[in-house]
Amino acid sequence: MTHDRIHMSLADITEIEENAVLDAMRSGWVAPLGPNVDRFEAELAARNDRAHCVVLSSGTAALHLGLLCLGIGAGQRVVTSSLTFAATANAVNYTGAQPVFVDSDESGSINPDLVAEAIASEKRAGHDVSCLLPVDLLGKVVDQEALAHIAEEQGIPVLADAAESLGARRHGLPSGKFGVAAAISFNGNKIMTTSGGGALLTDDKALADRARYLATQARQPVIWYEHVDIGYNYRLSNVLAGLGLAQLSRLDAMIERRRMIRGLYRELFADVPGVKLFGQPDESADATTRDNFWLTSILVDPAEAGWASADLMNHLAGQSIESRPIWKPMHLQPVFADAPRYVDGTSERLFNTGLSLPSGSSLTESQLDRVMESIRTFIQERVR
Repeated sequence: MTHDRIHMSLADITEIEENAVLDAMRSGWVAPLGPNVDRFEAELAARNDRAHCVVLSSGTAALHLGLLCLGIGAGQRVVTSSLTFAATANAVNYTGAQPVFVDSDESGSINPDLVAEAIASEKRAGHDVSCLLPVDLLGKVVDQEALAHIAEEQGIPVLADAAESLGARRHGLPSGKFGVAAAISFNGNKIMTTSGGGALLTDDKALADRARYLATQARQPVIWYEHVDIGYNYRLSNVLAGLGLAQLSRLDAMIERRRMIRGLYRELFADVPGVKLFGQPDESADATTRDNFWLTSILVDPAEAGWASADLMNHLAGQSIESRPIWKPMHLQPVFADAPRYVDGTSERLFNTGLSLPSGSSLTESQLDRVMESIRTFIQERVR
């Protein structure tokens, strides 16, 4: 029997989004900028307790502009997470700076002890360490308090890569509140989407103004086209901002749906030897700290389970169900083979044993039943 493919995290689109896009198109504000952009920026800023927001064409653009606005450039070094998507490291390279990769702790978040070691070691070697760029992995906010303390001691700013964590909170603060600025993503597989898109959040008006200026080709405020800086075509369109406003209105419901899905996986794997859910539990001892349940992932100990994460991935693929390993660390990527790194093997082990499962809020009940039954069948066959 042939099944339609089940994806890990498809965009969750309803008539609300369809109507919002249609309204934007009918308004005549089709090109970049317009009333939806202004409103989307205001609502995103309020959601993240920030004074300013600049919506952009991608989360990568937000990271790039954030680094540029902090003065990062050639000859400098940026300490960042190794366990992340390539966009984090790529944005550093766009500026001409050098990424310095730091390993994870057991939660997958960047290890603060190794961060302190990396900064101190790089500075002793005479390198200009100019920024700390931690990543909120799979929707969970990193230990921002510990990182802020280290950064303050070393006199460097923190730019938060919150691309995956919109809607998450840490000790009552939204994920976009941390750092001098924070970058979020609205890519099609994220917790909410504008098809593509991203945003830079900050309380620094000068930084926000600079980001907005650079994002619109660095055009000077005169009637003709005058440029004294290199700029970028990074602004989000009014149509996509309309889509974003509709998605933002449904964000809490979409997070709750993903939380429910994580609960199903928790029950499914509760008594399976050698398998545990990856990252922070969905019910923290601190009720003010919660991830956004973007992706639910498991870690598999082959020696105890009798099977490896790749075995389950291959089984699901045979049933037209998408799953994938946790991010391959950047220090293991060929393109970054020569980059400095401070690692202890943790992120490599998480990559080798981790698997992300279908987690999208758009999953139907029948799709969820199919995923759960496929995994249940796999486990039963392995324990016979």
